Amino acid sequence: MSEFNEFDQQGSVPERNTGSIISHAFEMYKGVFLYAVIAMVIYIIGGSLIQTLSGFNSMGLAEDMKSYGDDFSGYNIWAAPGFTAYLSLSWLLGVLLAPLYVGLIYIVNKYNTKTPVEFSDLFIGYKQNFVNILIYSLLSGLISSVAAFFCVIPVFFVYPLLMLGYPILLFENATAMDALGKTFNIAKENYGTFLGTTVLGIIISCAGIILCGIGIIATAPFIMVVMYSLYCAFLGKPRQIIYKK
Repeated sequence: MSEFNEFDQQGSVPERNTGSIISHAFEMYKGVFLYAVIAMVIYIIGGSLIQTLSGFNSMGLAEDMKSYGDDFSGYNIWAAPGFTAYLSLSWLLGVLLAPLYVGLIYIVNKYNTKTPVEFSDLFIGYKQNFVNILIYSLLSGLISSVAAFFCVIPVFFVYPLLMLGYPILLFENATAMDALGKTFNIAKENYGTFLGTTVLGIIISCAGIILCGIGIIATAPFIMVVMYSLYCAFLGKPRQIIYKK
């Protein structure tokens, strides 16, 4: 089990505006960068295994699409060998790695409060509130998928409503439904800030693709740190968690 102790006076909290929250997230990210990269490498390794298991060849897909030039209307991506299996396994991988993202948030919290970080901290989500983290990942993924089904744009408007879920699950040991309800209620009352912060956080997280394809390893986890900074801004510094091994 885990024990919650009151925070000491160390640790910073951003103001409730997009600029302050993103700046806070940058400061935190610099301190946990190595762990963020490790989490991303684990994800990439999992993705590679999924490609092998599903028989899907992303490089082959890219080559096939090139043959269509600028007109992809005649290309049926669903007919690509292993594509449907790859999508299903990728969705499952995302759910199973959700506790890893929570672990990164936990490490950010320890860094913010000048608490020594251990490598095992990255996996606290598999020990602390594990089932609810998985359920929340399923629910948030379903909500995002429904939004994406109608159009890509609505995802950007829906995702801000989900940003506090993982920190709430970690720091408040909440149920998945309680976390979903709480993040929705807080975000809708402060939607402008949440929307601006989320969109900017996603742009920064995706910057690695634009700057250099492999650079995504370095930037993708940034959105998780933004979640932590948002939590600090709107719910205050969380109570420190001491996990009893």
